[in-house]
Amino acid sequence: MSTHRESKKTTVIDIQRQKGGAPLVCLTAYTSLTAQLLDDSTDLLLVGDSLGMVLYGLGDTLGVTLDMMIAHGKAVMRGSSTACVIVDMPFGSYQESPEVAFRNAARVMKEVGCAGIKLEGGTEMASTIEFLTHRGIPVLGHVGLLPQSVHTAGGFRSHGKDSGEATRILADAVAVAEAGAFAMVVEGTVEPLARRITETVPVPTIGIGASPACDGQILVTEDLVGLFTDFTPKFVKRYAELGQQIADAAKAYSADVRSGAFPGPEHCFAMRPAADTDDAPD
Repeated sequence: MSTHRESKKTTVIDIQRQKGGAPLVCLTAYTSLTAQLLDDSTDLLLVGDSLGMVLYGLGDTLGVTLDMMIAHGKAVMRGSSTACVIVDMPFGSYQESPEVAFRNAARVMKEVGCAGIKLEGGTEMASTIEFLTHRGIPVLGHVGLLPQSVHTAGGFRSHGKDSGEATRILADAVAVAEAGAFAMVVEGTVEPLARRITETVPVPTIGIGASPACDGQILVTEDLVGLFTDFTPKFVKRYAELGQQIADAAKAYSADVRSGAFPGPEHCFAMRPAADTDDAPD
C-alpha cells in the first residue's frame, strides 16, 4: 500500500483492510520535518511516547505528558499529507477509567486532528478500548512488552518465553481485537508467539521485535537512522548513521570558524552599488 497511493490521507479503515495483505510500513515521527521526510514511504506514522527518551533525554516514557504528545502531534500533522497519523496516549492519561481515557483521547483527536490514538494493555484495557471505539475514537492497541509498565514487568526484556506468559499475551491480543482496536502493535515477544498472534487475531499486527509474519513493522526512526545511540535494541536494523555524520559536520564547522575559513566572502552580503549621478552643470 505504501508504493502506489493516491495523494490522500490513509485512514484507519485502510490500515485495517491490510490484514494479510502487503506489509504495512510504519515509523515514529515527532516533528514536522521528520513527517515530511517519511510521509511518502510510510503507511502509518506514530507520534510515540518514545519521544521522552529520544528527544527529551528521559530514562523512560513515564515522564511524558499529554501536552507534550499534543504539541508533537500537531507538528507531525503539519508535515504529513498521506500517512495515517496515530498519537500515543502517555502514562496516566487513560488507565484510571474509560471516562478519563475518553476525555483525554477526545482532546488529542480535537487538538491534533490525528486519525486515532494508541494505548498499551491487554485484557485489563479491553473495556476502555471498547468504550473509546463505541464513541468514535479509533484505537491502535499494544501488547507484549509495554514500555509504560516496564518497572512492574522487570525491565526491558523479551516476553512470551514461558508458556504461561505466552498464553496471557495471546489472550491480551484477542481481547484487544474483540474490544474494537483497528490494529495492534506487538512488541518484544518471542517470534513464535508474535506469529501465532498474527494468525489468530482478525486485525493487523504491527511488529517491533516480534516476527516477520506480522502484518506490518514499526521502528523508532531515530534508531533506524542512527540518531539515538544510547542503546541499540536487538531488533533494530540501522539504515544510516546520521548521528555520526552530524557530529562530524559540527567538528568541521567548528574548525572552519576557529581558523577563519568560515564565513567566506561568498557567505557575506555586499553593499548595493551606489547609483551614478552627475550633478555638474552643463
